[in-house]
Amino acid sequence: MKEKLPQDLAFDLVRSTEAAAIAAGRWIGLGEQEQADRTATKKMIEALNKIEMDGHIIMGEYSQGREPFFNYNERIGTGAGPSLDLVLDAIDGSAQLSKGSPGALSAAAVAPAGSMQVPVDAVYMNKVIVDRNVAPSLVSQCLNAPPGWTLALVARAKKRDINTLTVFVLDRPRHKDLVEEIRAAGAHVMLAPDGDIAGGILACTPESGVDILMGIGGVVEGILVACAVKAIGGMMISQFTPASDNERKGIEKSGYEVGKIYDQDDLVTTNEVFFSATGINDGPILNGVKYKGELATSNSLILRGGSKTRRLMNAEHRLSEID
Repeated sequence: MKEKLPQDLAFDLVRSTEAAAIAAGRWIGLGEQEQADRTATKKMIEALNKIEMDGHIIMGEYSQGREPFFNYNERIGTGAGPSLDLVLDAIDGSAQLSKGSPGALSAAAVAPAGSMQVPVDAVYMNKVIVDRNVAPSLVSQCLNAPPGWTLALVARAKKRDINTLTVFVLDRPRHKDLVEEIRAAGAHVMLAPDGDIAGGILACTPESGVDILMGIGGVVEGILVACAVKAIGGMMISQFTPASDNERKGIEKSGYEVGKIYDQDDLVTTNEVFFSATGINDGPILNGVKYKGELATSNSLILRGGSKTRRLMNAEHRLSEID
């Protein structure tokens, strides 16, 4: 992909994650997970529809009942401007947000049309993510090798002992054996109830305190993190993990192989990507939205793959202009 994205697109994109985060923040701790997601997604799409682009939503988060919050391949934007693919997650960590737990964020990524073609029927993927210092040493076998073997490779690449490493893992029953093996190898585990977008960003950011992400998470989150990895540096290897025959057939119908290992360049075939994330409540990489009378403040991360630019942005918003 040689098409250059307009530089101001980054700031247009962050307005969409800011709008979603400000909307979602009002649902913290109310126990209304799906309503929070729908409200945040509505605000995100309203903001995206103001951007000068011919956009297509190729993937985004689903409701708890697996119904999408939008139509697959839905057109978005004004219809003028560059033709773009978009991947959206208005709330990454909606379950923890509904319980009042920290760490939820809103995320979106764009790239030139045709560069993020992913199997729409895929739900989960197994992932390993590391930073730029470990990337040259990471091999495809790490995805299915015993965790201790992979952690020894990471430790050698970082010139450290395994017992100084920290591994980000989603706190899920499916990861019980993985967590036990990581601990048996001597590494520390950061268990998170949700939020593998934040976990992926931490894993590919040197000196973040997280050395590697391991385990099965969502495909939407995986594609978003692949965009972030391309901008920050590092490496992500992944493998689709269908839970049913229908899901397997859908993946294969899209031209992908179940069992094949894909890296970030396979999933996103261009460096011309923009990624934006805005904190909803305080988390490991971003502060959450704060409401002050008629104002709200937000904290966002903006990444550009082409220039490898990383921006942290604080903003103040007049709520009457957003509602």
